[in-house]
Amino acid sequence: MIALHNISKQFGRSILFRDFSFQVGDGDRIAIVGSNGAGKSTLMKIIAGQIESDAGTIRKSRYSTTGYLPQDGVYHEGMTLYDEVETVFATLTSLHGRIEEIGREIRELNETDALESPRMNELMRELETAQTALEQGDAYHRETRIKRILFGLGFSDRDLRRRTEEFSGGWHMRIELAKLLLMEPTVLLLDEPTNHLDIESLEWIEAYLRTYQGAILLVSHDSRFLDNVVDKVIEISLGRVSEYTGNYTSYLKQKSQRLDILEATRRHQERALKKTERFIERFRYKNTKARQVQSRVKMLEKMQPLTTERDEKTIAFAFPEPPRAGRVVMELREISKAYNDIKVLEDASLHVERGDRIAIIGINGSGKSTLARIVAGIETMQQGERCPGHNATISYYAQNKAEELDPDKTVLQTLDEAAPLQSPGALRSLLGCFLFSDDDVFKPVSVLSGGEKSRLALAKMLLKPSNLMIMDEPTNHLDIRSKGVLQESLAAYTGAYLIVSHDRDFLAPLINKVVTIRDKTVILHHGSVDDYLEKLHAEERSRSNGADRASGEAPVIVRNRKREEAEKRQERYRKLKPLKESLAAVERDIEEAEGRKQEIEEAFADQATYNDEKRVRTLNIEHAQLVSRLDELYTRWTALEEEVIAISDE
Repeated sequence: MIALHNISKQFGRSILFRDFSFQVGDGDRIAIVGSNGAGKSTLMKIIAGQIESDAGTIRKSRYSTTGYLPQDGVYHEGMTLYDEVETVFATLTSLHGRIEEIGREIRELNETDALESPRMNELMRELETAQTALEQGDAYHRETRIKRILFGLGFSDRDLRRRTEEFSGGWHMRIELAKLLLMEPTVLLLDEPTNHLDIESLEWIEAYLRTYQGAILLVSHDSRFLDNVVDKVIEISLGRVSEYTGNYTSYLKQKSQRLDILEATRRHQERALKKTERFIERFRYKNTKARQVQSRVKMLEKMQPLTTERDEKTIAFAFPEPPRAGRVVMELREISKAYNDIKVLEDASLHVERGDRIAIIGINGSGKSTLARIVAGIETMQQGERCPGHNATISYYAQNKAEELDPDKTVLQTLDEAAPLQSPGALRSLLGCFLFSDDDVFKPVSVLSGGEKSRLALAKMLLKPSNLMIMDEPTNHLDIRSKGVLQESLAAYTGAYLIVSHDRDFLAPLINKVVTIRDKTVILHHGSVDDYLEKLHAEERSRSNGADRASGEAPVIVRNRKREEAEKRQERYRKLKPLKESLAAVERDIEEAEGRKQEIEEAFADQATYNDEKRVRTLNIEHAQLVSRLDELYTRWTALEEEVIAISDE
């Protein structure tokens, strides 16, 4: 479907990847992983055609289409949500208009008794073609498809007629994702799609992508999401690209085994180097050994020291020891919060004790971040009480904290401003833990990437010891390795914390309580995030079974029907995959044959060709063979197309 051959890209002296080749086939589910700055998004943009590689080629089959979701920077305005999403059907909309025009012409011809005219036959053929195109584009189920995807991504029925400019940035990314899913490109490119999704929408998109007919390339730092969706992993690390078969967990195991082998090879190389260096040093000035010494010197010059991904830097830090707090660290009593006429919280209460590890989860817009800011004391409320406990000290981190950093200050100045009594050496040591070393500390904040800003904001947070941390989406923009270090640091932290996050694997080992916001009320659940999700799924299954019983179908019949439908989909996909692969191969053969045929015909148009009779005879024979071969190829192509259409319509 898409083939990359010897792709290379570098920025300045930084080589992202060199001579990288791989293929994206029908139905592939591929994750692109690596540390921040490794080149994941750059590779996605190259495949999407948004930037060019420095070297190499990309070949796409004739029928392939790509849809690309960037990390951010998407904005929509001027339409309602429904109308904006419906624009993906622009071609089908024009067909609707043409069908109406044809209908009017047919009625006019009918009135003039011109039913057997050539024009009537022409109109009938065009009408049949247009209606077939509409049916293939599922135009008649358009509204159902649009609502299914928008509701799955967290939009509500009342959102459909809201202007797109009324939505915040994260919702604009969901709008763009909805449009891509409705377009159904043969290759779907998603760069950090989970950053703007809540847990409910995240689980919905996982289920949707598992049954998606096309190929998928993903960049994500959500390991559970990758485990549930992908079956191949491409890793970019230290300028090298490695390919692994299996999901993310399988990739980690394979990588660990490969690194063990590389580590053993490197130790063997180092021993050989030292042995060679000792030989050179010992016999450097002996004439009888001059030839052997020179030979070993040349060998040393050619040897390239092995590096492994374990040589990559990773952040390393620990939260400062918190001052001891009372048993109750924070209490909210019957608080209410509204923005103008929109109520977010009403008579909500929350009790945070020493040692609590609380996750705040729920749909976007439910008030999670508002609740976190109220606990942190940076958001006011219309009524209720916020009561910090004895000796409670609070620190707060949010995504916007990274964006609020002064762009004109350097990295070092940012920390110095937060802790003016700390020595520059101590501040630089702390920054080194967050991968800001040497001249990096003098970089202005304005040139930092999203991940670097997040690390700097986290470093700033460490300067103030606290016994209650509130963190709003701390893992966004952190790569998987950095996220793991943050996870370990939080596990070792002895204070209490509240974390707003949709990252299930990040939360799983940390949390002992879950807070959700339903109908403007705070609800506390004891147990882990997985305990809460299992309870939620059990409730959904119960509701689903109740709906099935209400429809008159027994649960066993419903399960059998759903299983049969899934089996039919899988069988259809199994039949279509080899047909589409054969179709792509035939299209490549046609393209090559047509290209060669055109070259020969251009040669026939050149008078100089006829100066060589032997060449003319050879070209004539080859041309005749190509015409015959193309006839066979087009016949084969038509047969395959008909098979694909027939199976798709089953």
